[in-house]
Amino acid sequence: MSLSLPAESPRARSLTRVVPEVLSALDGRAEWLAPATSAILFVVDGLGARSLAARAGHARFLAERGGRKDVARSVFPSTTAAALTSLMTGVDPGQHGLVGYRVRIPGTDLAPNQLKGWETDGLDPYSWQRAQPLLERESARGRPCFVVSRPKFAGSGFTKAILRGAGFVSAKTAAEGAEIAADLAARHPGALVYLYAPELDGIAHQRGWESDEWASGLETVDAAARALSSALAPGVGALFTADHGMIDVPRHRQVLLTEDDPLVDYVRIIGGEPRMLHLYVEPGREASVLQAWRESESSRSWVLSREEAIDAGLFGTVVPEVRERIGDVVVAARASIAYYDDRLDDKGPQNMVGQHGSLTDEERTVPLIRLGAFA
Repeated sequence: MSLSLPAESPRARSLTRVVPEVLSALDGRAEWLAPATSAILFVVDGLGARSLAARAGHARFLAERGGRKDVARSVFPSTTAAALTSLMTGVDPGQHGLVGYRVRIPGTDLAPNQLKGWETDGLDPYSWQRAQPLLERESARGRPCFVVSRPKFAGSGFTKAILRGAGFVSAKTAAEGAEIAADLAARHPGALVYLYAPELDGIAHQRGWESDEWASGLETVDAAARALSSALAPGVGALFTADHGMIDVPRHRQVLLTEDDPLVDYVRIIGGEPRMLHLYVEPGREASVLQAWRESESSRSWVLSREEAIDAGLFGTVVPEVRERIGDVVVAARASIAYYDDRLDDKGPQNMVGQHGSLTDEERTVPLIRLGAFA
């Protein structure tokens, strides 16, 4: 059957190529960036290119610096754990192994959170995440590498998994981080500085990207980008991007999976996240679960078997060690809906408005704006 998946532009710049391209610019041999003496990668969690364009009046600096073509394509699933790992390793989820928000450990009934499971479920940041972080590789080669992020992320399992090898410098706000990043890049020739701002993602989850609170947060990010640009020393390049975008899903658009719902028959674990489910199925029941979900949900979601998802290249090249981390059935929402397992006692996640994880342009297209020597 035809899966009617979104077509990928052959000219789209992949998020996996961003850091390798920045590193090439530091060596004076990049394809789409000018040479630079040092570089800053400013990553704003959850800022999609479509949302940025829609709220351009609240981000005048970024809107002036970036046009319709100044974008990159995030990975699938378009979720923080998968996308940031791909950004900072240069490989797709099918290789690094963080194929969703909640992913089953093969051979078990555990599906840890891929952002916090290092602490709560004992995931090993040196083996569960299978690709070498680019900062670790570059640091070993003698390049000064720095991470500028919130203090709470220092020493976390996820930080070790994707950012190890770099010196960690704490910053409590995006504005403070911009000042620190500019100083580090100026004082350390050849440096790569990773500057991360998480607040906009949190606001979107709580209030939605169409909220006044999100617009205010965007103004703060825009001011930090402006300050960073002004503080860049001659020859230093900066690249502004994100890991994924957002879709607002009001409560009446939530799809609640209940105890008597035939869609949960033979489903052992529901992993992934509300807009991109990994369904881990009882052995031998894969075909029946796939059929049930297709009959019910194909009008508003892409429903694929594991093999179809892999063959379609959704997770990139999938190595054997990662194959069974992917659900037996993969459900990616294309309508403005979100799936929740209503059998769980914790209903807190159902209060979220902003959602992401699926294949839509709103979720996968992110800004890629050049500043300083890169402009």
